[in-house]
Amino acid sequence: MSNGSEASETTSWWSRPAGGREVLQIAVPMVVTTLSWTLMNFIDSAILMQVSGTAMAAAYQAGIIWFAALSLFWGICSYSSTFVAQYFGDEQPNKIGPAVWQGVWLALSFSLLVPVAQWFAPRLFDLFGHEEELARMEALFFQILCYGAPGMLMAQSLECFYSGRGKTWVVMLVDAGAVMVNLILAVVLVQGWFGIESWGIAGAAWATVLAQWCRAVSFAALVLMPANRAAFNTADMKPDGQLLRRMIRFGGPSGAQMMLDVTGFALFMMFVATIGVAEAEATSLAFRVSQVAFMPVWGLGMATAVLVGQKLGEDRPELAQRAARTTLSMSLVYMGAISLVFVFAPRVFLQTFFTHGEVPAASVAEEVSPGDAKPQAAGLEEEPAKAEVEAMTSYLMRFVAAYNMFDAAVIILVSVLRGAGDTRFVMIVSCFMSTLMWLGSLVGVYVLKFDVYAAWWFIAIWVSTLAVVYVLRYRTGKWQAMRVIDQVHHAH
Repeated sequence: MSNGSEASETTSWWSRPAGGREVLQIAVPMVVTTLSWTLMNFIDSAILMQVSGTAMAAAYQAGIIWFAALSLFWGICSYSSTFVAQYFGDEQPNKIGPAVWQGVWLALSFSLLVPVAQWFAPRLFDLFGHEEELARMEALFFQILCYGAPGMLMAQSLECFYSGRGKTWVVMLVDAGAVMVNLILAVVLVQGWFGIESWGIAGAAWATVLAQWCRAVSFAALVLMPANRAAFNTADMKPDGQLLRRMIRFGGPSGAQMMLDVTGFALFMMFVATIGVAEAEATSLAFRVSQVAFMPVWGLGMATAVLVGQKLGEDRPELAQRAARTTLSMSLVYMGAISLVFVFAPRVFLQTFFTHGEVPAASVAEEVSPGDAKPQAAGLEEEPAKAEVEAMTSYLMRFVAAYNMFDAAVIILVSVLRGAGDTRFVMIVSCFMSTLMWLGSLVGVYVLKFDVYAAWWFIAIWVSTLAVVYVLRYRTGKWQAMRVIDQVHHAH
């Protein structure tokens, strides 16, 4: 064994290549970024909860449907990061700028569908059979968010210039600024500060729209700085047919996977909302809380995709595998700790929404249990008592705790496959499993008459099964031989 190999083997877990330090250098800014956006959504929900529980539930459900509608395009645009990572690893900096701008061209072309989505929104939410006021709020929130779709997609493409090269601290700073814009505008427009009349749920939507356009403008200005134009050819904005086709070839399945997964969860929430008002609010809150907890793992997943792309671009698959194992171990330890909090101290997360103290923290889970579930009609004749919603949400968080670690494994392993280019397999799995999710939820709620707890048992089993599928794919090792670029300096 060579001295270099010996050094690599004896170096500690922290300092070795693709070890803890290198992972966290990329992951921490992405964790902060994802946490900031999720915390902003969390606070938005708390603000809207002061308007009404219906407004909070409508904003969350409409936001999920909006992202589901965008997720195919978002996935394709964000896949520019894998191209940037592999070009960077293979020392082809002149191709990084054009790869980023192909994503922007795709974002602009996808935005032509926005008017169609706005026209269809009221009809879509009526199909779910929600009470008239809830459906009206959902449609309004969705239609306003559509104005931010072009900015969101463009920002996602431009962000890849930094995330793909591991310069994630830039992404963190830009996104932190956008989050502050969103938060300030949400407080002013929803609560009606500084003499401005409250816009209610519409104010929260417009705050998000303006924040997304701030992101897009900020990233565009940074990408076009003279130093970046010289080093990475970022002034080359013209469409490249060959590169566009390759981006759609690899990014299309990645976007389809995201669309299918998000749509499956969105339909699950819509079906559960027909069980009753309290069930709809509790499910929305449980997912909101779980999102806050999951965001560090999403950040680690982004770091995984970048590192796997870079190491495969360098033709060092053994380091790509090490990066995957490092991020997976971090994610499982973190999620194990969070699961304990979900089970034994749920009010740590719920006290932002419920400050009345009607439900003691020690007994909140016992007050509403599966055997005591009393589904309500789908109407919104009256707001459910906050104590009932809080107790039900606390119990649902136990289901989240049950599948947390399985979900963490899914996030990391999907990121590994995306970073390598194994997106076709991911799409096929998502097509089957997402169909199983929404079809199972539909049959469970409408035919088998599931209560909210039975529906969540179904989700927990579904996530666990999905994790097993991706573990088996990862262990085949096929992803280690995949590339999305034509390698020049490190061709294997």
